[in-house]
Amino acid sequence: MRHEIIPCLRYEDAPRAIAFLCEAFGFVRQAVFADPEDPHIVHHAQLLWQDRMVMVSSALPTPHSQAAGLKTPAEAGGSTLGLYLVVADVDGHAERARAAGAVLLTQPEDKPYGGRDYSARDTEGYVWSFGSYDPWA
Repeated sequence: MRHEIIPCLRYEDAPRAIAFLCEAFGFVRQAVFADPEDPHIVHHAQLLWQDRMVMVSSALPTPHSQAAGLKTPAEAGGSTLGLYLVVADVDGHAERARAAGAVLLTQPEDKPYGGRDYSARDTEGYVWSFGSYDPWA
């Protein structure tokens, strides 16, 4: 299935963030286009999570990022974006994230509107929530 909205995240240390997102949250590298002269610079990466995608890049001062005023959480002074992903086993996913070094902001808990979720911060401050509540169900 193809999805028309794909979050795009910029990181100061994109290779580290990619490794963390894969280890802690279960993303899989579909494509990573690093700079041939400096592999620490990631021009574009596509990470898959089940049938969803996020795109990741290094936080470079490109014409697009400058015109759009894009900021990393550190540059903005806090996260300006929260991402929510539906998981079947919230507690197991939280344990995987914790074991990989994720900072859990909230522990797995039942929600009054249904489902269970937790939140974690990634290596550079983006906030990710994982829960069993499926708004499409």
